[in-house]
Amino acid sequence: METKLTLRLDEKLIGRAKSYARKSGKSVSQLVAGYFGVLGARAGEKGSSEMTPKVKSLRGTLRGADLNINDYRRHLEEKYR
Repeated sequence: METKLTLRLDEKLIGRAKSYARKSGKSVSQLVAGYFGVLGARAGEKGSSEMTPKVKSLRGTLRGADLNINDYRRHLEEKYR
């Protein structure tokens, strides 16, 4: 069941939230719901093991890649030279 929630926020923050929501193709309500869901996951609530949208988007990106810890070390050495 969905219930309406009223928030009082600074106008600039609301504008930034609406802009971010528009760019991400979501509503401000969806963003807030997602954030609250992450809070529950961090608090260790039962049944809150759902991945965040960012993690979901990365899932499977390395499937089939032949990488190991030495590849990662080499990457870090080159990155921080």
